[in-house]
Amino acid sequence: MKLTHLGFVALLLAVVTACSSPPPVPVPVANIGQISTAGSPVPIVTAEPTATASPTIAPTATATATPTPTPHPLTIRSMRERAYPGSEITLEQPLDPGVNYSRYRASYQSEGLKIYALLTIPNGEKPATGWPVIIFNHGFIPPTVYRTTERYIAYVDWLARSGYIVLRSDYRGHDQSEGEARGGYGAPDYTVDVMNAVSSMQAFPDADPNRIGMWGHSMGGYITLRSMVITNTIKAGVIWAGVVGPYPNLFQRPTATPTPEGATPEPTSTGTPSFNRRWRAELVETYGTPEENPEFWNSISSPAFVSEVSGPIQLHHGTNDHSVPLEASQYLYDAMLAVDRPAELYVYQGDDHNLAQSFGLAMQRTIEFFDKYVKGM
Repeated sequence: MKLTHLGFVALLLAVVTACSSPPPVPVPVANIGQISTAGSPVPIVTAEPTATASPTIAPTATATATPTPTPHPLTIRSMRERAYPGSEITLEQPLDPGVNYSRYRASYQSEGLKIYALLTIPNGEKPATGWPVIIFNHGFIPPTVYRTTERYIAYVDWLARSGYIVLRSDYRGHDQSEGEARGGYGAPDYTVDVMNAVSSMQAFPDADPNRIGMWGHSMGGYITLRSMVITNTIKAGVIWAGVVGPYPNLFQRPTATPTPEGATPEPTSTGTPSFNRRWRAELVETYGTPEENPEFWNSISSPAFVSEVSGPIQLHHGTNDHSVPLEASQYLYDAMLAVDRPAELYVYQGDDHNLAQSFGLAMQRTIEFFDKYVKGM
């Protein structure tokens, strides 16, 4: 079947597992490609990167004639103006090693909080500039059940076996990490933790500070895209089933529905699931609806800034994803192409939110992408 372009739907939908901006210039249907009816995923369209360097992102200039109100912490401007000093990474506990790498429970500092992480380091002779790095951003897992040594084991193993240092931050409030887990979308906290992880890895003795990529799944995809429009240090990103639509319709669905079919609502910090998220109501009360104040909703939306994204992005999505619809990845892909930024989109016929049926193929493509744009720099 042929995919058709889906425009931005500026409706206030609830957020699950796991900004508003004008839609990008539509991409002709001929550029979108087809999904294989045999279940073998086909790349949509690849826009090759140009030879120009990634842009250096500077804080937005402000007028001096009159005082400028402090921007909301979620705005891209505000997040670009923050400091992300990171810290020295502490190896807290050795874990069972992989086939060709060592594994540790590690920690670093983020806004004065001790954040734990899973860290892998390749065995063998370190390259002259240090090992390439992948910052790994996991998707939504209830903070009360999340454990550093559980989940995403096969994903991390594949990256680690391929010659990368991998750091998977727990985020604040998860497992032993200090702080409150306030969610990924209504507060900048998790992105701040990841940005501090990037700075910490840049100073890590075994790491190459100039070869850092980022991987994200679901909510982790949201964090990956957000990080890549905040800083120019991330050379490439891979996003699986990412929450990468614009606010407030983060999922970029083709039609308005109260909740995605079969989805599990994201619990509040108290553990009570609710789609009527308090942060959305507070934003509307303070700034108005997207129709009333599109400038604000654009200002917190990562897709509105993709012309300044730090590197190429590869997207993977299944057509049978009941948590984050394919339209989210299609939206970001179209937005990237509309501003001539390098992007790839792989669509997996009948596959789910975790790409369980196509895991090996998706990981192979992921490694090839990182090898080209991160390791092979």
